[in-house]
Amino acid sequence: MINDLKENIIQICRLIYAKGFVSATDGNVSIRISESGNILTTATGISKGFLKSEDIIEIDLNGNIISGNKKPSTEIAMHLFIYNQRKDINAVVHAHPPYATGFATARQDLTGCLFPEVIIGLGAIPLADYATPSTIEVVKSIEPFIHKTEAILLSNHGVVAYGKDLLDAYFKLEKVEHAAHITFIARLLGGEKCLTSADVEKLKSISRTIYEKNFSEKLACTTSDKNNTNINNNNSEDDIRQFIKNILGQSSGKQQ
Repeated sequence: MINDLKENIIQICRLIYAKGFVSATDGNVSIRISESGNILTTATGISKGFLKSEDIIEIDLNGNIISGNKKPSTEIAMHLFIYNQRKDINAVVHAHPPYATGFATARQDLTGCLFPEVIIGLGAIPLADYATPSTIEVVKSIEPFIHKTEAILLSNHGVVAYGKDLLDAYFKLEKVEHAAHITFIARLLGGEKCLTSADVEKLKSISRTIYEKNFSEKLACTTSDKNNTNINNNNSEDDIRQFIKNILGQSSGKQQ
């Protein structure tokens, strides 16, 4: 059982390394052992792309080493805090995916109601105050959000995501990075447009009936009831037709 869990950790670590979500010896991954309640965690100072079974340590929920001859991750206090606060959480992944970490470094959260899949699966993705890595400050910084979120941006630091199992936690990390990437592109194109409160209410209904998920207990994202269209409302119908003709004409010209 423990060997299987270690192999799962190794696979996820190699995946986040291959994805460029960590570099060098950055990042840390852990999983709760269901039988004992203890935690398996990556050792400090080890590249996640070259992690081996002996680089994974077993500790209890107080941080005491049960087995292994290396030191646990320096961010283990953050992991243990999440496990102690959330009994439904069995895995934690901390990494530095570039776009999400870019937002965290710019001190910008991802709390807008932008992507239905993110709203349903994660809710808002808040930004924790800056905390010196590897200190108790990190625990204090995530404390306000831990019960209503599935992932948190860490100012000037990265992302922590947590889930029912290791793959769930990893997928949440991947979803945060994807959302950050798309938001970045949207800003290059003039800015992202949030869903309205009416849009979100419809999504709640669909989420309950089709996906059997209720995201009402998650941290609520920020809606916008402004018209999200990029077309100026002062334009006449003829103006809009001419605009479309111009676009079609340009496309036709490019194909010739």
